[in-house]
Amino acid sequence: MSCPVTIRLQSADFDIAAEIAVLTKGRTDIGAVVSFSGICRGGEGGDAIAAMTLEHYPGMAEAEISRHVDEAKARWPLTGVTVIHRYGRVVPGDNIVLVLTASAHRQAAFQAAEFLMDYLKANAPFWKSEERSDGNAWVEAQAHDDDAAARWKP
Repeated sequence: MSCPVTIRLQSADFDIAAEIAVLTKGRTDIGAVVSFSGICRGGEGGDAIAAMTLEHYPGMAEAEISRHVDEAKARWPLTGVTVIHRYGRVVPGDNIVLVLTASAHRQAAFQAAEFLMDYLKANAPFWKSEERSDGNAWVEAQAHDDDAAARWKP
């Protein structure tokens, strides 16, 4: 069977169950779907995030995500992949990102989803600005995200 791929960057919210249904409809070769959904967190007190604005470079972001999806498909026997990443302003509780990986077996689906999320968190061409009570600030790269992505290098 083929491995359909969906990559979307959008400002609108997404429905996780609907995306899984699209990925699996009519497929009998899928034995596992792993889903990861990233949600805007708020926190508590004066350090709480009131909102986050995500920016990207249209065209480049999709191409980079596609390149990493192709790498995941080469590493694991996947039967479907969906990556949806939002841009624009989101508030705590809003969905930000969805990664779905499908395979005949769970291990490949789990590993591919983790690989893709590690890439998205550390290297995808998105820029994030957090709004807090004391002002706005761009989110800096985190060493632990880079370390997580680096473990997948050959």
